[in-house]
Amino acid sequence: MTDPRLPAAYLMPGNSSFSDFLATQAPDLLPARRGLPQGNVGDLAPHGTTIVAATFPGGVMMAGDRRATMGNIIAQRDIEKVFPADEFSCVGIAGAAGLAVEMVRLFQTELEHYEKIEGSTLSLDGKANRLAALIRNNLAMAMQGLAVVPLFAGYDLISQQGRIFSYDVTGGRYEETAFHSVGSGSLFARGSLKKLYRDDLSAEQCVQAVVEALYDAADDDSATGGPDITRRIFPVVQVITADGGRRLPDDEVAAIADRVISGRMQRPDGPAAALDGGMN
Repeated sequence: MTDPRLPAAYLMPGNSSFSDFLATQAPDLLPARRGLPQGNVGDLAPHGTTIVAATFPGGVMMAGDRRATMGNIIAQRDIEKVFPADEFSCVGIAGAAGLAVEMVRLFQTELEHYEKIEGSTLSLDGKANRLAALIRNNLAMAMQGLAVVPLFAGYDLISQQGRIFSYDVTGGRYEETAFHSVGSGSLFARGSLKKLYRDDLSAEQCVQAVVEALYDAADDDSATGGPDITRRIFPVVQVITADGGRRLPDDEVAAIADRVISGRMQRPDGPAAALDGGMN
């Protein structure tokens, strides 16, 4: 017996893509289907930066600063830019903040919908491809200044290692090696990680390296927010291993950030890479 309260389409077998179903049944709910005035509207919306990710033996982590800007104004000081996508992956947002958060929620639903329909989870490559499709659908808005360029990372249960994927506004997908960063401060963050990163870092050392990278990004990029000691606002850090993903508690991140800041009081330019490959 069918439920008269639901349209027939909701009771029929469909494909495993929730975004395809939504495009058919309620296209106005998709972030990319909303009408915009002509011209560039990017300056009217808060933008989020900077996101960094790095692998370590046994997993991968992602961290994001907490600042959102709107032109030359700080729109928000405690925005969250790193979200779990599912149990073994996470996504960080850079670009138009409101649109990016909606895309993340759609991506989370997309992965959950696939698991319910198919009875299994997507591979990490499959998840990365699904996110690429969502970005591609946003191209029209990106051309009007509302670009969303996320960073995706996860633990691959097949290869048993952490992996990182970056994107461009057309939905192009690229796998990164060891570490990567996106956002306005990404150039400075990647430069910092080049000198601090090693492939044998422990999880705690890797967290310190990404926090150092965000500090360096904030030091040179006005749109990136550094640790806010007065308000006790610190980066969001998500760590993913074979046991699943978890967000580091604020007090753990605060302790690492305090250690980084204390080190900068002695050496403002930050730790230097030793020629023997060790961290100073």
